[in-house]
Amino acid sequence: MVIQRDGLVTFGGDGPPIVLLHGLMGRATTWWRVARRLEPYGRVHGLDARGHGRGPRGGPWRTERFTDDVAEVLRTFDEPAVLIGHSMGGLHAWVTAARHPELVRAVVCEDFAPDQRGRTVDTWRGYFESWPVPFRSLAHVREFFGDTGDYFIECVEEREDGYHLIASLTDLYEIAAEWGRRDFWEFVERVKCPLLAIEGERTAMPHGQQAELAARVPGGLGRHIVVQGAGHVVHDEAPETYLGAVEAFLSDVIGQPFAS
Repeated sequence: MVIQRDGLVTFGGDGPPIVLLHGLMGRATTWWRVARRLEPYGRVHGLDARGHGRGPRGGPWRTERFTDDVAEVLRTFDEPAVLIGHSMGGLHAWVTAARHPELVRAVVCEDFAPDQRGRTVDTWRGYFESWPVPFRSLAHVREFFGDTGDYFIECVEEREDGYHLIASLTDLYEIAAEWGRRDFWEFVERVKCPLLAIEGERTAMPHGQQAELAARVPGGLGRHIVVQGAGHVVHDEAPETYLGAVEAFLSDVIGQPFAS
């Protein structure tokens, strides 16, 4: 079952809320396969971030604004939620936990580092703007992106001339530019719940930071694993290893699954 309204997708399941937060240029439905596996642990939702999917439009494109949006959703639940985020979504997960500890039960952060100051979007701008947009079909999208094709077909929409990325590249550049101007360690050090950091072996993130992220969560509540052979989208590139780690973590913070 999938119910979608105002950028919030409810995949299914019963029990405590689990909210999936996607990465830059993604949307909630990119989590489909992960969501289905996690339904035995709780009621699984996904959220389209501001500027993505069916999420609200308009900046300012600051992390605090994104986490205000997450907190607004979490307040509709009867109990604290587990936040599971990929890349940008991982950042939003731990910053939400730091700013609104009463709303968050635990955090999973997939392949994002707290301090990327000095990096600029110019590194990727040429690649993004070389894409053959509009794509002629969803098959064209899948073919162009190869191993991540299933991810990207969720991130495009059909228009009169073909398929375009739903999110605006201009907005995406502004969102990512913030990460090159500031660090987010202060938020890591304010997290009061269990946190699992999942790093891809072939990550492009600054070396050592994801292990340090887990180590700097107060009270020894942070854990860190490296998934061999995986790049940035660990949950797509090594799904069984990723899901095994997340399910073990959920068993600790929520309990055993409610259904087989």
